[in-house]
Amino acid sequence: MGHALIVEDDEDSARMIAALVVREGHTVVCAHSIGAARRLIAMQRPDLLLLDLHLPDGSGFDLLSDPDILADTVLVLMTGQASLETSLRALRLRAADYLVKPINPQHLKSLLSRLVAPSQLRAELAEVQEQWRKTGRFGDLIGRSPPMQRVHRQMSRVAGTAVTVFIQGESGTGKELVARGVHDLSRRRDQPFLAVNCAALSAHLIESEIFGHERGSFTGAEREHRGFFERAHGGTLFLDEVTEMPLELQAKLLRVLESGTFMRGGSAQVLQTDVRIIAATNRDAGEAVTRGKLREDLLYRLNVFPIALPPLSERGEDIQLIAESFLQDLHRADGGARCFSPAALVRLGAYHWPGNVRELRNVVQRTWVMAMGSEVTEEWLPPLGGAQLSRRREAVPPRATMTGFDETVPGVLELGGSEVVVEIGTQLAEVERRVILATYESCGRNKERTAAMLGISMKTLYNRLKEYRL
Repeated sequence: MGHALIVEDDEDSARMIAALVVREGHTVVCAHSIGAARRLIAMQRPDLLLLDLHLPDGSGFDLLSDPDILADTVLVLMTGQASLETSLRALRLRAADYLVKPINPQHLKSLLSRLVAPSQLRAELAEVQEQWRKTGRFGDLIGRSPPMQRVHRQMSRVAGTAVTVFIQGESGTGKELVARGVHDLSRRRDQPFLAVNCAALSAHLIESEIFGHERGSFTGAEREHRGFFERAHGGTLFLDEVTEMPLELQAKLLRVLESGTFMRGGSAQVLQTDVRIIAATNRDAGEAVTRGKLREDLLYRLNVFPIALPPLSERGEDIQLIAESFLQDLHRADGGARCFSPAALVRLGAYHWPGNVRELRNVVQRTWVMAMGSEVTEEWLPPLGGAQLSRRREAVPPRATMTGFDETVPGVLELGGSEVVVEIGTQLAEVERRVILATYESCGRNKERTAAMLGISMKTLYNRLKEYRL
């Protein structure tokens, strides 16, 4: 049980909200102005403050001018519109959430069910930071490098709020781990965390998967289907590769972000949703807008709190730390005890890791399988670019220069120990086909790794393989 203060100038609305809060087991007092609210706070510090932004004697933000007045109070803003400005102000004030008027009782009930005191959140965050100092782990993320320390600080700052997070980074850098970490540090951590890869769903299925559909809404819809927004109610919905979402569906997502409502396919009933959105992309978001892949207005709503994930090649000391963690995971799963040789550690640190952490994990698994003794050597690690080129210079005579490849070994593109020979004058479509197929085979027909190495989305890879009849 906690003590709540409702600051709302509309007396009928204040009574309705108070009745809902009392029903959830809290004591309540109401104030209809900033002056009255200050007097009530002086008498008893509230555990929860539901604050209207438009009051007769000023803005609700005026009540928060003293940062210490509500240091251990859960702040929830009430506003007539969930605008970008409201989101940014809520972030600066570390507001737990904001409610859009007229207040939806179900949304308020869901919010009250996950109340956690700021002091408790701070204690839990301090525990996570202490674990990071000892082990290099920040939740499921591993890394001590300066770029990752910046990411950890951003996660710590945004987790306790309700604002939308937009993660940008190359494939395989751990965008879903960051989203999961933000969820686990938030007040929503006991509610569902659902992840959907927008690139892996067909254009025909993605709307139904996200918003759901009614029975009989289209051919084959034999039963009612609850989409991700319904199943993630009260929790977090992670939209990975959001730039691959069809533009007409992006408009519907924008409407959900602005109004908190949506409709199932084939239904006229408006449903309320209480879901925090975390989106991610491996594209340059600005470029995606320019190319017509992402709506500009949707980018503004998603990009309230951006987090940029660095590629593994920029994380220095983290490479060895992550590789050894993967090795320990294999120890626990399969038994035995192995370690990397000094030469292997040097090779791991020198390699450029185009597939990022995902590629590193696959490499560690492969070397674990191939290692014969207690030591994992460099034998089965990826060859370094310089060493590859020096061997190719000795073995292959010079040919005509081709822009983008090594000038001494023109027309040859190295791919994990194999090569693709392209003659001058070859059509670009054929060059693309050869490179994709060679990479696909080099990766053991692993589509995720192939897409990561080529720097393309899973959807693009699927389309190309379908075109090549694979």
